[in-house]
Parts: sequence; C-alpha cells; structure tokens
Amino acid sequence: MTFFIAEIGINHGGSLDKAFRLIDSAVKTGCNAIKFQTYNAEDRVGKSSPLYEILKSCELTFGEFEKLKNHSDAQGVEFFSTAFDIESINFLNEINVNYHKIASFDIVNMPLIDAAAASGATTFMSTGMADNEEVSRAIEIFVKRDARVSVFHCVSSYPLKKSDASLGQIMALKELLKGIKIGYSDHTKGIEVPLYAVAVGAEIIEKHFMLSGDKDCIDAPVSIDEKAFKMMVKEAEAVVDMIGDKTIKGVEAEKGTRAFRRNVNAN
Repeated sequence: MTFFIAEIGINHGGSLDKAFRLIDSAVKTGCNAIKFQTYNAEDRVGKSSPLYEILKSCELTFGEFEKLKNHSDAQGVEFFSTAFDIESINFLNEINVNYHKIASFDIVNMPLIDAAAASGATTFMSTGMADNEEVSRAIEIFVKRDARVSVFHCVSSYPLKKSDASLGQIMALKELLKGIKIGYSDHTKGIEVPLYAVAVGAEIIEKHFMLSGDKDCIDAPVSIDEKAFKMMVKEAEAVVDMIGDKTIKGVEAEKGTRAFRRNVNAN
C-alpha cells in the first residue's frame, strides 16, 4: 500500500492553534503521517533573504513542536519534520520521531545528511535539482552508516506545471537505487500527478496540506485540503489494485474464459 504524508510544512503560519487544527483535519484523510518544518530562519536563509520575513513569521519553538508531536501521537498519526539544521535534528531525536526529512535544498549538505543517517530513524530524502552523482553521493552516507533511507523524486518549482513533473525519474531512481523505496514529493496543483506517480512506481506520496477555505495559507498554490487529500488516498488505492502484483500470469477475472482457449500444437 502507498504511504501518504500530509505536508503541513509552514501552512500553520506560526499559529500553534492552527497547527493543531491542521493535524486534526489531516487525520481524517487516511494519511499515514504528517510533517512540519523545523528551522531557525536566520540559519535557514539569513536576514537578507526575501524569504526571511515569511519564514520567521512561521517559526515554531521546540516546545511547540513537542506539543504537536504529543497531539499527533494521541491522534494515532505519525509526526515528523523536515529539519534544516543539526540542532533541529537533535531535538527531533529527543522527542523520538521515527522519520527525518532532508529537503531537496539540502541534498548536498553532507553534515546534515550524516546527522539524519546517524539518528537511527528512517530518513526521507528529496532529490529536487540533483543529478545521479549527487544522489549517489548522499546515499553513500546511509550505506556507510547502515541507515534506512527512502528517496523522493521531486521537482523544485512552486507551483509545478504538470508537464514538468518528469515522472520518468521515478523509474530511473528505482533502477539506480535498487532495494530502496522511491517516493514522490509533489508541487503541482490538485491530485492528478501524484496518482500518475503511484502508477509508475512511487510507494510514498508527500503532498502539501491546508485547511479548507484558508485564504491565508502560505503554500496554497501547491496544497490540497481534507476533501481532496481523502480523494487522493482513495484513488491511489484503486491505482494500486489496477496495477496488481506485476507477475505475468492468468488472473482470476479470466477464469471463466479459460475454457475457450485454442490450444493448437504446431508440428
């Protein structure tokens, strides 16, 4: 079955109450996990960045993240977060997350990747902007530490046009990284592209999540609400059923037709 991550990210806008409501809404979709972003804006982008004020306004404290982790646990949904610095990874380890996320922007940040690999948790790593060599170099860290990792195809464009989704990279990653689960982190509008990603082999889907009707949502152009996310989960299950077990053989639906085969042996 497909593993679904509701990427809350910074869609809480810095409000702990809104973050709680986002978790409560996401739980109703059938997602397996919810994800936030843990960072210090000064370290993440610096005060001179045009993104600084937005990111600063969306910061949550470590104490607030611990409350969100406890709330998620009580709701029966997995909590984890994208850490943008080693201090954040260490904190997330302290509250016993089972997953870490390395964003595409940090796939060449070897100290951060090594900290995630050393944690004992499974790491999800996005590959936006990376080539084969960069992906392989990052994977080597997990191999050396005998650490668990899943790799997400991702295109770092916001919002992403469907025609630029480059879903063939999912199959390329499966070939390059045999034995490693491949997922897809989506930045398109709607749910169509994630469903196609499942069809070509993505086992994990990460999609930005927002409250229905939230006019102030930071990542609204790439986010979907509870109703759409629930539909995505349902439709993805149907896609998996249609794919079947990938073995060349007769299927149960053909049982009544088998008697009409023409078994003619050529001499």
